Amino acid sequence: MQPPATYEDFAQLISLPLLQPESAAVQVFDGLEQAKRYGLRSVVVRPCDIDLAVRTLEGSAVRPGAAAGFPHGWSSTAVKLYEMRDLLRRGAKEIAMTAAIPKLVSREFPYVQTELLQASEACHKEGATLTVVLESAYLTDEMKIVACRCAERAEVDAIGTTAEDVALLRKQLPEETAIEMWVEIDTVARMLELRDAGYLRFVTSAGAKVLDEWRARLAAPGTRAPTS
Repeated sequence: MQPPATYEDFAQLISLPLLQPESAAVQVFDGLEQAKRYGLRSVVVRPCDIDLAVRTLEGSAVRPGAAAGFPHGWSSTAVKLYEMRDLLRRGAKEIAMTAAIPKLVSREFPYVQTELLQASEACHKEGATLTVVLESAYLTDEMKIVACRCAERAEVDAIGTTAEDVALLRKQLPEETAIEMWVEIDTVARMLELRDAGYLRFVTSAGAKVLDEWRARLAAPGTRAPTS
C-alpha cells in the first residue's frame, strides 16, 4: 500500500481520545485545540465533554465524537441508546460504542445483534458514524467473529479493536467497514506498518508526535514520503 501522499492524508488516519477520567475541562480543551492545529480526523471525548467539543471544533474539519457505553459496554441497551441520542442531539458526528462484553461472553448473541442494529439506526438517522469497540482481551476469536457478523448486519461504519487482530477481523468484515486500532502508537514506521496490515484508522494520544515526525520527513530536502 502506498503511504499517504500529503500531511493532510496522514492526519486523516488519526483520532485523538480524550477519555482520561482525571482530566479537567481545561485539559480536554487543550486536546481539542491540538486536534485542530494538527488537522486530525476526529476526537473522542467523554459524554460530559461533548458540548465543549462541539463548540471548540466549530468551523474546523475535525469531527466531534464521543464514547458511549464506555468502558466495558455493560449498560443496558436502553441506557446506551439514550446516551447516544443525547450526544447526537448535542452535535456529535461520531459515536464510539463499546460492544456489550458481558453479553458476548455469555453467548447472548441475539442481544448483541439487536443492540447494534438499534445503535446503527440511531447514528445514521442523524448523519453520524458508528464505531463498535471490541475489548479484545476479554473475547475469544469466536466471540470476535460473531461480533463482526453482527456489526456487518447492522451496517456499522467501523470496528475498533484493542489488540492486533486485524487479520481475523478483516476476513469477517466487508471492505467498506473500517478497522480502528485503539492502541498507543507513536512512530510513523509503526503506523504505516499497521496501515499496510489492514488498519485504516488509529485512535491514539500520540498523534501529534507521529505527525511532527511525518511533517519533518516530508520537509527533508530530496526525501520522498517514507514507506513502512
